[in-house]
Amino acid sequence: MGGDRAYAGGMTARPAMRPLFDDLAEEFLRDYPRGARLLAVASPSAERSAAFAEELADVLRTRGIEVAVAAQDDRDEAGLRSDIVAPFRAAGADVVQIVSGTTGLLAERTRGLWHFSIWLIDGDEVPHTAATALVDVTDPEAPTRRLADYCAVPPSFLT
Repeated sequence: MGGDRAYAGGMTARPAMRPLFDDLAEEFLRDYPRGARLLAVASPSAERSAAFAEELADVLRTRGIEVAVAAQDDRDEAGLRSDIVAPFRAAGADVVQIVSGTTGLLAERTRGLWHFSIWLIDGDEVPHTAATALVDVTDPEAPTRRLADYCAVPPSFLT
């Protein structure tokens, strides 16, 4: 449906969206309260994922969490490991690294890199079954958490 439309950023301009980001931050921090933590934000659109990742990073920062954001760009699994994951883990800091990108972040060989992953859905896009959380961004002014019935996902999409 709107796969090329980017999720519109601007957390501070739209406080009505804040509860969704607060809920995602609370869930992530409850499960991963400290240490070097990796979080992926993915969708078919790298631009959409990047804007959402920046908003989530802002919310985490308001909670006193140190956050870095990186883009997948054209990195494959080896590139993600060598350019982002390995240096981040080697630093051993108490920080969250958010990586934004496309479907490659949740591919079979990369999905295990992340402690937590968010898949952004626009319109009738199929949910990614490997994501920790699904967020519907069809209405960029009012993104919502979506719980998927994986029994309804086409077998060809199961990952």
